[in-house]
Amino acid sequence: MIIGIPKETTDQELRVGITPSGVASLMQRGHRVLIEKSAGVGSGIPDTNYSDEGAEMVSNPNIIFSSSDLVVKVKEVQASEWSLLHPGLTTFSFLSLGSNPALAEALLKNKVTTVAYETIEMDDGSLPILKTMSALTGRLAVDVASHYLKSSQGGSGKLLSGIEGVLPAKVLILGAGVAGFNAAELALNMGAQVTVLSRGRQRLMELRDRLQNNKRLKTDIASHDSISGAV
Repeated sequence: MIIGIPKETTDQELRVGITPSGVASLMQRGHRVLIEKSAGVGSGIPDTNYSDEGAEMVSNPNIIFSSSDLVVKVKEVQASEWSLLHPGLTTFSFLSLGSNPALAEALLKNKVTTVAYETIEMDDGSLPILKTMSALTGRLAVDVASHYLKSSQGGSGKLLSGIEGVLPAKVLILGAGVAGFNAAELALNMGAQVTVLSRGRQRLMELRDRLQNNKRLKTDIASHDSISGAV
């Protein structure tokens, strides 16, 4: 199989669809790997790291799409790439088709088979790729909230952790899933007072059990300095 990895075209998207070790694994299985030049630079991966593992570096994304059986991306195929789609092609990426019906139509029109990262499910019902991204999202939410609490950003000027003589900030998290858990864990570790709200009582109990040693975790609503949506 010929597997192609184009450079992401979404604004500020620095991720890449494969690592050098992934290339090595595919090469060992007899596949041919095409990677657009500079595709990994934003993730700190120079072209030589890929070529050293046997990947062919290509300068034109058109070649990636036209020559590949499978195209691996991070973000969904962008509108600027729709003209490169063709019957028989398979794409592997995040999709979020519910919010992008035009993409669904383009994929159907060009008879493209597509696999969405967010729908890959293990035997136990877990979603391994979505889980990883949700964990990152939850932790980044706390980091961003901390930034916007600064008075210079129009915030209250409170530190999440507080300081001697000053109470820590109150953080409200909406949702007790993977994103919510990771947001709560990080906020608690930073010293904040954390409240988690969820429609699922069982999820709240599980979260409380996992974070039971932290007395700053609450599951009721009050006044808060930061609210993170993780539903």
